Amino acid sequence: MIKPPPLRNDCFALPAGVNWTPVDDALALLRDRLSVVTGVEQVDLGAALGRVLAVDVIAARSNPPLANSAVDGYGFAGAVPKGAHVMPLLAARAAAGGGFDGAVPAGTAVRVLTGAALPDGVETVILQEDVTVGAQEIAFHGPLKAGSNTRKAGEDVVAGDRALARGRVLTAVDLALLSAVGVAQVAVFQRLRVAVLSTGDELVEPGEVISPDLIYDANRPMLLAMLGQFGFVPVDMGRVPDDRAALRSRLDQAAEQADVILTSGGASAGDEDHVSALLQEAGAMQEWRIALKPGRPLALGIWGGKSVFGLPGNPVAALVCTLVFARPAMGVLAGMAWQEPQGFDVPAAFEKRKKPGRREYLRARIRDGRAEVFASEGSGRISGLSWAEGLVELGDEERVIQQGDMVRYIPYAGFGV
Repeated sequence: MIKPPPLRNDCFALPAGVNWTPVDDALALLRDRLSVVTGVEQVDLGAALGRVLAVDVIAARSNPPLANSAVDGYGFAGAVPKGAHVMPLLAARAAAGGGFDGAVPAGTAVRVLTGAALPDGVETVILQEDVTVGAQEIAFHGPLKAGSNTRKAGEDVVAGDRALARGRVLTAVDLALLSAVGVAQVAVFQRLRVAVLSTGDELVEPGEVISPDLIYDANRPMLLAMLGQFGFVPVDMGRVPDDRAALRSRLDQAAEQADVILTSGGASAGDEDHVSALLQEAGAMQEWRIALKPGRPLALGIWGGKSVFGLPGNPVAALVCTLVFARPAMGVLAGMAWQEPQGFDVPAAFEKRKKPGRREYLRARIRDGRAEVFASEGSGRISGLSWAEGLVELGDEERVIQQGDMVRYIPYAGFGV
């Protein structure tokens, strides 16, 4: 199998002079500079759900392979004009999967069932509900156009045409299409393995007895679960205290076990922000100050030849940065086409005055056709993530939102969650 090239160490570098990066510019840089990092394998169709196509899939057979009837009825040649008609009926029938020997003479009808290949001499089918059947003839009213109630050979897909494109994430209905055009195996990219690592002396595992100055690790369970929903393979690297040597060792392990490393905490420029410090030491660190709320600092770099996304430690900011930036970027690394989240314009059920200069994402849900937002914008309010069913995206410009104004709502499902 072919092997992808390594990720270039400078792929995250911002243009000279750029300090604050608008969201759209950051997304464009990720889309343009990243490429697939996983290998290719062949899988049976039954194991292909959720996998990413590594090559275009070409139809081995037309669908349908032959012209056939779309209904149960009676077939004959050509069109019939307006008025009453009586037509001789052959003592035979054409059924799906059953061959029909011979041809149907002009001006004669034959019984045809749904899905049956049209016998020679049959172009048109009339619904059985529109026919009176006698001993050896049928009676019906016209008009009826030639070709009515039939399907042309290859009207869905023609053999030799592209059925699905490289980079597509295969769905259940895609499997139906591929099966219909005779494809039994597909070449797919190997699943992207993503290591998840939490940092910080203050973190402990849920269930442990702790003192008031410690907190339970909320980010790692959230991120590991989301990676599974994205179709990636989550690799749990646990928690690391604020110790640079311990973090270095854990990053080395993560680089050996995964294609991508996702960290939370330690991504800014403080005394205990060891993720950023180690990436700086490795000479492959870029701190993107994103014009975004919540989120802002996003550490990007290379460790052991693997791309690293250093997320903020705050759970709300970690979620937003994952959905907005890491999700589409990891999709490209996994071989997917770049994916824009699917959003909808809906009336606001809230009021807000937004300052210019930063894009904002509000925890939101739809009730009675309107977007409600969580009562607090506090980035530590994890309950708001659970309360919400998506995000309201407010653009970079200044805006005063009144009740009923249209806002863009992106359901969590639009991000693949």
